[in-house]
Amino acid sequence: MRLTWCAAPLAIGMGLSMPALAAAQAAGVPAPAAAEEDAPPAPEKRDPEQIVVTGGIFEGAVIAPQPPIATLDETDIASYGASNVSDLIAALSAQTGSGRGRGGHPVILVNGMRISSFRELRNYPPEAIAKVEVFPEEVALRYGYPPDQRVVNLILKKNYSSKSAEIEYRQPQRGGTSKVKGEGSVLRLAGRSRFNLALEADRTTPLTETERRVIQQPGSQPTVAGDPDPAAARTLVSRGSNYGANLTYTAPIGQGATGGTLTVNGAATRAQSTSLQGLATIALIAPGGASAIRTLGAPLARIGRSDTLQAGAALNKPVGAWQLSATVDGTHATSRTDTALRPDTLGLVMAAAAGTLPIGGMLPLLAAPGFARATNTSDSLSSLATLIGHPLPLPAGKASLTLKTGFAYTHSVSRDSRTLAAPVNLKRGDASAGFNLSLPIASRREHVLDGVGDLTLNLSAGVNHLSDFGTITDWSAGLTWGVTEKLDVSASYIVNQAAPSLSQLGAPVVQNFNVNVFDFTRGQSVLVTTTSGGNPALARQTQRDLKIGLGWQLPFVSNGNLVVEYFNNTSRNVSSDFPLLTPATEAAFLPRVTRVAGQLVAIDVRPVTFAKQHEARLRYGLQLSGKLGKPQARSDGPRGPMGRLMGMMGGGGGPPGGGGPRGGGFGGREGGPGGGGGGPRGGFGGGAPGGFGGGAPGGFGGGAPGGFGGGAPGQGRWNLALYHTVQ
Repeated sequence: MRLTWCAAPLAIGMGLSMPALAAAQAAGVPAPAAAEEDAPPAPEKRDPEQIVVTGGIFEGAVIAPQPPIATLDETDIASYGASNVSDLIAALSAQTGSGRGRGGHPVILVNGMRISSFRELRNYPPEAIAKVEVFPEEVALRYGYPPDQRVVNLILKKNYSSKSAEIEYRQPQRGGTSKVKGEGSVLRLAGRSRFNLALEADRTTPLTETERRVIQQPGSQPTVAGDPDPAAARTLVSRGSNYGANLTYTAPIGQGATGGTLTVNGAATRAQSTSLQGLATIALIAPGGASAIRTLGAPLARIGRSDTLQAGAALNKPVGAWQLSATVDGTHATSRTDTALRPDTLGLVMAAAAGTLPIGGMLPLLAAPGFARATNTSDSLSSLATLIGHPLPLPAGKASLTLKTGFAYTHSVSRDSRTLAAPVNLKRGDASAGFNLSLPIASRREHVLDGVGDLTLNLSAGVNHLSDFGTITDWSAGLTWGVTEKLDVSASYIVNQAAPSLSQLGAPVVQNFNVNVFDFTRGQSVLVTTTSGGNPALARQTQRDLKIGLGWQLPFVSNGNLVVEYFNNTSRNVSSDFPLLTPATEAAFLPRVTRVAGQLVAIDVRPVTFAKQHEARLRYGLQLSGKLGKPQARSDGPRGPMGRLMGMMGGGGGPPGGGGPRGGGFGGREGGPGGGGGGPRGGFGGGAPGGFGGGAPGGFGGGAPGGFGGGAPGQGRWNLALYHTVQ
């Protein structure tokens, strides 16, 4: 079950997992018997609520001075009821959204490594994830990204495979339209190897205004019986279809500690839509003054089609004591929109006025005027290479250094048959370089100024050269202070220069005649001439942002976390679209407005520069989680899909892996047979308490209480994230 509600400035995320199948298991679902020689030693008796942690840092975890804002284990993930990773990230928007007011979607890492794009894993089932970590914006600097996006690290299970198919049908209660969607996915995780193929298709049937009895505007209804009804020729929901395929393959490179991975990804999509925009309507007036409203011919249709091809690659590999990560991603997209032209009805109007055409009689057929076509072709390429290492030992720990370089390219060509202007051709190249340096100053672990706590200084700087604008720079400085093990405070100051968008600078200048605009000064609507396009005189924007954050693991609430963040953003020379023409706007941009004898006749609506913008906001949030129900006596659960499902719902996983030395390979996937190395407590196999596999109590798969997998049989899990913003 999943309930998600997001509304600015209040965002709520909620997840709930109920142990329905665990009850069925307790009621007598038979479990396969394990061979006696493969049975693990009987686990020690312990408190069902006790958490047993063995080993050190979770493999694939992000190592950073900033602690995670949120951490989800397998049971937490299952409580959101998401069908794929894309749905899971959407359900976690309250935790993953940045309150800074800049940036966009969070940075996604897989096993602590960068990926070429979110396409690589958006179709993965959530059951393939062992753990989710959400980090503040400052961690993005360590991976070569600007500090305006939070970081989400998805730690995958070592061994997992699934084949899934999903069919979805939707229609409103009153009918009229429906949507059918089908998805299929194949996923295989085996150590550092990954393979995923996902296919999807959907189809939507149209809904017209007639089917919803929409009241038509006066003067648009025909007054002659037998003329077609315009409501039946105007759609509320367009006819549409979408098709997509996504293929990702990851192969290991090298062996042992020097080994890395190479990932390639490719995707293709096609989207089609057809909407109806009514009928051509004319008013015929006879010589005597009688008039009639007539509707003509076939519906005026708009037909759109877009095709997108995408490809990406990612290389992650140690180079000596450094970690190299290189990604490249490219997109080629084409779109075409055909819009039906209105027929030439001037001859009918003149014939009716001359009395040669009865205004209520049959109208002659008019020549089909055809379609106007608008096309767009765009190509984009982005690449980024980072080198992360610890080159300098300090008393409080090792300094962390990230070096980055990248290049991005965008090219777009647009054409429209309705204009005589040349095609709009826009392109931009963006070469970048930068670094991020993290210096530990105080450390409790290293006993350096341990009375202060853990204190880390972070410095970063970067430079970008844009082919159509010039050079812009950025730098930032920040402090992270771990006051106690449960309380941390951070502060950062960010200075960034930004360029206007490609279209704001270079779009062609176009004059549009007879545009209907409301004149607030005179309180009337008038037809004016507008000038639109790019403005090459736009200035370089400067952003100065201050952020202060606090994170507190509440000592009086189990699994409770409080996050408080303050943002103060100041921007100068801000490029913006021309605002609504109020008297205040006209006074500020007087040369842009032309009046003749007080009558508004022309407006220059090209982008403008605002001298200064300032905003401050306070964002605070509370994250809580807990268990539902009481643990039941454990029994070996069924293997296969049912075992995996029971693990997700709180039931038992499959038996531990047999054979192999203690601490062998990672165990099998949750709920299925364990992997090799089924030694007792502490091994990496699917053994007894503490193992990473899907075995007996404590495993990171669908194990018993205390593990990162599904909880004890009979138990569920609830999660609540509540955030509020004051500005």
